[in-house]
Formats: sequence, structure tokens, C-alpha cells
Amino acid sequence: MANTSNFEFSLILTIVNRGFADVVVDAAREAGARGGTVFYARGTGIHEVEKFFAVSIQPEKEVVMTLVRKEEVQKIIHGIVKAAGLNTEGRGLSIVLPVSEAVGISDYSVEE
Repeated sequence: MANTSNFEFSLILTIVNRGFADVVVDAAREAGARGGTVFYARGTGIHEVEKFFAVSIQPEKEVVMTLVRKEEVQKIIHGIVKAAGLNTEGRGLSIVLPVSEAVGISDYSVEE
């Protein structure tokens, strides 16, 4: 496995209502991210289930994963929050997780 000790990465996970992933990806790229991965999910929290003609509906979500260098996190997450309106209740959430190792990242050269 490649040595990644010279790199400190963070993973920004952003969960938004379906249809807003492009806003998140565009904002992240504008702030310096090189890309991201989008996948679909559904909410299961107590506030997520709505009734429509007595049928339970669980809103569809999109999750955007963006792997960035640790020093890029603040600029990128601020761009995401502003563009996606995450300061407004119910618009989504974004969290940052530390990444201790990463393999297969073409934009960051890693010497073995």
C-alpha cells in the first residue's frame, strides 16, 4: 500500500434534498475541490416521514462525498454552506471526517 503519511485528507460529507447535489458539487469545485461522488439515499429521522393521503413518504436525499486536503476544508465547506443554504433548517447538513489513509487518488501523487 502506498505511503500517505505526507498527506492529511478530510472527507466532507454533505446531505441535501434530492436535486441539490449539483449545487454542492459546483460550490465545492469553485472553492478548490477537484471533484466529488454523489449517491442517493433516503431520510429516516422522525422529521423525515411525511403523510400524503395517509401514505408515508420518506424524502429522497443526495449525499456528496468530497475528499480534500485538510488545509482546504474551511474554504470548501464555507462555499458549500453558502451555496446550498445549509444555515437554513431543513436544507441539509455537512460534516467533516478525518481520513488517515487514501489510495487511488489520481490528483494527488503519492510516492511508494
